Formats: sequence, structure tokens, C-alpha cells
Amino acid sequence: MKITAARVIVCCPGRNFVTLKIETDEGLTGLGDATLNGRELAVASYLQEHVVPCLIGRDPHQIEDIWQYLYKGAYWRRGPVTMSAIAAVDTALWDIKAKAAGLPLYQLLGGRSRSGVMVYGHATGRDIGETVDEVLRLRDAGYLAVRAQSGVPGLDKVYGVGSTPRFYEPADGNLPNEHDWSTEKYLHHAPRLFEAVRDAVGPDLHLLHDVHHRLTPIEAGRLGKDLEPFRLFWMEDPTPAENQEAFRLIRQHTTTPVAVGEIFNSIWDCKDLIQQQLIDYIRTTVVHAGGITHLRRIADFASLFQVRTGCHGATDLSPVCMGAALHFDTWVPNFGIQELMPHNELTEAVFPHAYRFERGFMHCGEVPGHGVEIDEDLAARYPYQRAYLPVNRLKHDGTLWNW
Repeated sequence: MKITAARVIVCCPGRNFVTLKIETDEGLTGLGDATLNGRELAVASYLQEHVVPCLIGRDPHQIEDIWQYLYKGAYWRRGPVTMSAIAAVDTALWDIKAKAAGLPLYQLLGGRSRSGVMVYGHATGRDIGETVDEVLRLRDAGYLAVRAQSGVPGLDKVYGVGSTPRFYEPADGNLPNEHDWSTEKYLHHAPRLFEAVRDAVGPDLHLLHDVHHRLTPIEAGRLGKDLEPFRLFWMEDPTPAENQEAFRLIRQHTTTPVAVGEIFNSIWDCKDLIQQQLIDYIRTTVVHAGGITHLRRIADFASLFQVRTGCHGATDLSPVCMGAALHFDTWVPNFGIQELMPHNELTEAVFPHAYRFERGFMHCGEVPGHGVEIDEDLAARYPYQRAYLPVNRLKHDGTLWNW
């Protein structure tokens, strides 16, 4: 079998997605997600101009060799653009290999480790009361785990809280919008949010929270300690992770589990965090960490230190990535949980898929491959629209802060 063509498809059925479609001389095709939120066309160009010409004529079964060729052969290694492009190729090749075998992708990885993939939903509200209502709604819809985010009194906009409780799209402007931030107001408010949520749902529902890189390590340690009575499943991205050693200070001050890694691109970004057991969950995902091939390496390494997976799964990842992630989750032995933000109906029409939600679990489906396709005619009706993620500034003096 030979690769005969590879095409980059950019569309915007409510938000931008970049998809790579690889074609072969035996009629099999594979899809890979290459979406990098707010920088989509950078990856599209990297693929179209630099990667696709290198794929034509290659044997799509040689997944490992092609991965190494694209990683080592570029000389300029790692980074979100390069690794998202490699991930798209890798995911598409695994899709082709599984289709050639007539098997769902998880079977090629080693078969099932579980009957379903536990996911967590997103509950947001402009205030604590709205968030509590959303948590209860998701619990009643069958979710076993819920991430809770709430507006903070005195702040106009807060990460994770959209204009309506059930939808949040952060890439919301033709140019970056500016949000304000106050660590003091947030640290005062967050424990009160979880006190109200835990009082409403009792002890059994798993609760999660995303700090979104906003705190210093000592502030994160303080928040984790304040949240200990509410038994969070995890506290996500408590501080920027460029300095992996910073997480040691958080560990010294709290037993609240820590999750990190949705913006990581390689095993080197999380090596020390895992090896020194400074985190409990690694959130790297298929599209931003070099595809299934590299994500397996991260997960296998993490398993040595009892760190579990918790793959990013927001709507800035296309259904192609979700499909691949669910097959990965179905196999990976040290699975923790999978994030789930359902796509809108139009996105689901553009990307028909085999996966489904049922009573708190996602099921990847049994069709050959990763189970996600693309309706190219429908996708063509929704061209790219430039959209930026916001930036953050401290409320009291306008200093640029971590968004």
C-alpha cells in the first residue's frame, strides 16, 4: 500500500478545525486532527507546505518510521505547531492501519482495558447558584464527574464561564479580547463555590476544577489546602508548568490531586513532573502531543509512577481527536478520566462518528478505524473565520497575566 495524496481541510462549523485526510492506492483513507486553537492556519501551512510532499509514495503501515522521520528529520523539534502536524499524520495512519485490519483502533493498541470511558462534564454559571444548578443537571443526565467553574464577584469575565451556562467558546474575537483578573477575589471565592456544590450533591459525585495557570505555586498550595474538605477529583493547571520544579511547592502544601498537561507537546514537557511524582494526572492529548504513537509513550512512562491519564477534550479539538482519544482511553491501562465538552450539532454533522455517551461513560464504537469521518461537501460551506483566544490582565493595574 502507498500514500497517493494528503489534503488539508480547514472548516468552521461554529469554530475552526484543521483536518488532514490521507489517501492510499488501495482506496483506504485516514483522518487526523491538526487543530491548534487560535493558530489554526500555522499548522495547516506546516502540513501543506512541508509535510504532505514528504508523505507521497510512502507505505502508510510504517507508522513508527514516519513519526521518527517527521520528528527527527525536521531538525527543529517539538513545539505546538510541529507536534500538532505530526499528530495529524500519526492519527490518520493509525486510522488507515485499523481499517486495513478491519478492526476498531483500540484492538490494534492491545484491546480493551475497560468496558467504557468515564468522562466529566462542564458546569458553569455566572454565580454559585447557577453553577450548582448546572452540576445537578449534569448529575441527573448521568455524569459521574463534573468540572465546576463560576463567575467571581467583582470580575467581569472569568475563564470557563460563557454567555450561557451550557456553552463556552474561549476563542471569541477577531482580535484578542482582554479579560481582567484578581487572584485575591478568586482565592476567596473558589472554596465557597465547592462548599455549595458539595452540600448540594453529597459525597459521591466526582468534582473537578480548572485554575487555568492563574496562580503562583504558593497560592496554588493554599487553594489546594482550602479545597481539601471537598475531596476534589483534581485541581487542574494550578500554575504555569514551564518550571516543572514549581509543582514541588504545591505538593508540600496540599493533598488535593493535581492534573496538568493539556498544552504539553512531548514527553519532555512532563518528564520531571511524572518522574518526581509531582502530579497525579497527565492531560496531554492526541492532537497536541504527537498523536497516538507519542501519547502511548507518555502514558507508559506515567504508569511507572502511578500517574494516570486525563486527556484534554474541549471543543477546540475536533471529533476526529475525540474519536482517537476514546480508542486510546479504552486501551490505556493507567486511565483516569476523559474530558468531554459536546460539540454543536453542526460540527457533529460535518464529522459523523461512531462514539456515543451513555450514563457517564463514552463508548468508542466498533467500526474499523477510529470511527470518525468528514463530510467534505458540508465542511466546504463553512470556511475558516479568524478567532483569537483572550488575554488576561490584572484588574488593579493592567499587568498582563496568564490566561
